[in-house]
Formats: sequence, C-alpha cells, structure tokens
Amino acid sequence: MLKRALVPMAVLFFTLGLAQAAQPPSVELVDIYHGQVDLSDYWASEKYDGVRGYWDGQRMLTRGGSVIDLPAWFTADFPHTAMDGELWAGYGAFSEASTLIRTGDAQDSDWHDISYRVFDLPGHDGDFDDRVPAIRQVVEQIDDPWVVAIRQFHVADDQALHAALDKVMAKGGEGLVLHRGSRDYTPGRHAGLLKVKPYEDAEARVIAINPGHGRLEDKMGSLEVRMPDGRQFAIGTGFTDTQRDDPPPIGSWITFRYQGETATGLPRFARFLRRRPGGPPPEVTPQGQPSPAP
Repeated sequence: MLKRALVPMAVLFFTLGLAQAAQPPSVELVDIYHGQVDLSDYWASEKYDGVRGYWDGQRMLTRGGSVIDLPAWFTADFPHTAMDGELWAGYGAFSEASTLIRTGDAQDSDWHDISYRVFDLPGHDGDFDDRVPAIRQVVEQIDDPWVVAIRQFHVADDQALHAALDKVMAKGGEGLVLHRGSRDYTPGRHAGLLKVKPYEDAEARVIAINPGHGRLEDKMGSLEVRMPDGRQFAIGTGFTDTQRDDPPPIGSWITFRYQGETATGLPRFARFLRRRPGGPPPEVTPQGQPSPAP
C-alpha cells in the first residue's frame, strides 16, 4: 500500500546486483534529428529498444560501466576487439531484457531470448562509411545466430526517411538512428548520431511520489520529477497498475516522452516510458548536478 506521506526512499540504481567496472566505457551518444541536414551524408538504421551493451574485447559492460554476467556460450566466439550494440529481447520486451541484465546470472535460461545487435566498432580507425562493412564482416566471423549486424541503409530524402520510420513504428519499434558516414567513433554528444522518433523523449529524476485518488486510492497517482536543467513537474500518465503499486523510487531516474513544450517551457503531454537503466544520464552526476560536457 502506498503511504500518503512522502517519506524519502533509498536510491536504487540499475547497477544493483551487477559488478562495477573500473571505468564506464566512452560511448557515442545520440542527438535529436530536427531536419536541416543532408541525408545523403548519413546512414539510417532501426533504433532497437534494448539495453546498451559495450563489448570491450573481454567482457560486456553497461553504459554505466557495470559488468554484465553473460553465459560463456554467448560470448565464446566474440573477438578481442570492441563492439557497441544493444542487448535486445524483442519488440515490447525492454523490461524483460532490463530485468535479466540487472538481476539474472550466467546460468539463466532467458539468455536464449536475447540477441546482441551490433551497430558500431569503437576501436576501428576508419569513418562510419568504412565501419559499416567492417561491422558486417566481424558479425559474419562470429557466426552466431544471436549476434546481428544492425542493417544500415540510405534514404533519398525526408519523405523516404519518414516512410522508413513509419514501417519501424508499425512493427512496434522505437524509431531510427542517423549516423554520419564521414565521422570516426567519437564518444559523447555531437558524434554524428541523430535519433528520429515520432515524439521526443528525455530523462528526469524522481523527487516525490504523489498519492492517487478515486480508482487510484492507495496507489501512486503521479511522480514529481526534476530534469537535469532544473525544470520540475509531475507525470501522471503512461503507468500500468503494477507500476503504480510499485513506482520508481525517489532518487531513481526515468525516461518520459513528450510533444513539444508549453508556453512556460515545460514538456507538453509528458508520459512515462520506463525506469532508466544505468542511473542518471551520462552528463549528470549521481547527485543530479550537471557534469562537464564531454
């Protein structure tokens, strides 16, 4: 039963139950596509709704630097060079993948439901135009059915881009990613990566849990959240009843979707998507304060 008093709760991070590596991997991060780019300079690919998995040549790490306890058979044929990709359980199954990676172990049979979708080779010294065939070659050499090179393709114009987006969304996908062909692997933002979605999304930290009323009596009604830039507001939609019974705790981070901003600058039609794996966004410290730009 949800208590009406807003009592502080322990901060729980995605890394609970995972061994922490010495240093989080330096990975590329996506920016938002707003048009006004020459699409002929970019490769397009589907954006899979999985958990980021960085293979450093010896072990698989989350973006936050936690070591994922994968079965030996899963990585037996992996190279000693770095790969960047998504551990994916299928459309609409993000929570299953997240739970397995957070709480499972190498003996868990559910690993047979996970694929590793490779989208880059961080250690390759060529630009992305060169890395695309190299990715395919590495995955072919691994020759395991659960390791997939994400399909990279070109689109002629914005109309073709949105036609491809519609196809991805129709099968339950998350969106597209554009990757500039002339860029080398560049950690951080402004890496030549752009995400294309029918809506925008962002992260925020839970600062209070507001009780529900009526049908939601004794459940969570909404989450009071604060974005890294200090904007504060409540999110009350997008939750299942199970999530309302056991809401993300105070101090945890969530991802939400929205459509533009209100006249006061707050996210418009904010809707809960999921608890964010990996704790705070990479630009924010665990205390919620902005960190230096990469």
